[in-house]
Amino acid sequence: MATAGPLPRTEPEVEPMPNHGFSPVSAEDPSCSLSKKAKPCLAILCVLVVLATLAAVVGALWGRPAPKLKDWAGRGTTPSFPEIVLGRCSTYTKVLRPELRHKDCRKIEKAFMDAILYKDPCSSTEQDYLPLLELTNQTVPCNKTLFWSKSSELAHQYTRVQQEMFTLENTLLGYIADGLKWCGDAASSEINYGSCPKTGEQCNDTVSVFWNTVSKRFAENACGVVQVVLNGSISNAFNKNSTFGRVEIYNLHPEKVPTLQAWVMHDIGDHSVSCSSSSINDLKLILSNRNIKFTCHDNYRPIKFLQCVKSPEHSSCSSLI
Repeated sequence: MATAGPLPRTEPEVEPMPNHGFSPVSAEDPSCSLSKKAKPCLAILCVLVVLATLAAVVGALWGRPAPKLKDWAGRGTTPSFPEIVLGRCSTYTKVLRPELRHKDCRKIEKAFMDAILYKDPCSSTEQDYLPLLELTNQTVPCNKTLFWSKSSELAHQYTRVQQEMFTLENTLLGYIADGLKWCGDAASSEINYGSCPKTGEQCNDTVSVFWNTVSKRFAENACGVVQVVLNGSISNAFNKNSTFGRVEIYNLHPEKVPTLQAWVMHDIGDHSVSCSSSSINDLKLILSNRNIKFTCHDNYRPIKFLQCVKSPEHSSCSSLI
């Protein structure tokens, strides 16, 4: 009997080891596609949240009632005040005095607004208007400065004919503000068009502060012989309490202004002489104490001619021919 040979040796089966390496992920993998779509959606969501927050804040502010402006006894700011300031500035610098065309009227209008907005009109100071004065700075030639007191119409009739002469109102800033009224409110960015303090009555209001400030600067800048037109047909041709009597004569610099000439004008038919009156003597004394020479003329002839244009048949006018 044949014997069986040894069985062939067999190796035990070994399960293949799992592959833990990284393999490329297909672009079609749905998990990757979801992530890419989520990012822009998240960004849009953030933007919407921000916009909703801003809308809520703006809505709350919009719904808040504006602060009530204080009531005063005087009339309110001149209607369209900012537009008038801008328009007058443009007219002056482009038409009347084109040598000042380099002035920036937008900045001038803004400086005017900055001087009065968020300000109590009874607490204004000279410093509030200094930026405005700097932007409108203007040189008046020597011997061409003309002051006036209680004689505005006559003085400006004269400067319309003698255009080389300057009253304060013939300068850029005086031209802009002439005849206007304005005030703001301490608690508001709005102009008060409803009411303002009565000038010189309720307080030292912002308009009075303005004119005192610009009158002071006008006098400080004067040079050479200066003139003043006074009203001889009222009791005090020179009034110590006027802007001329309080501010301007005390801010003339004697080293620049050797002489002041007073032209005392009377109404047609008024034959009084005012150069020897007590009020004119007061003016002469003030100027003498400040080392400024004083001369006086009753019914200065060139201005008298202007008066006679309106009343050419009057006997006092026929003598001028």
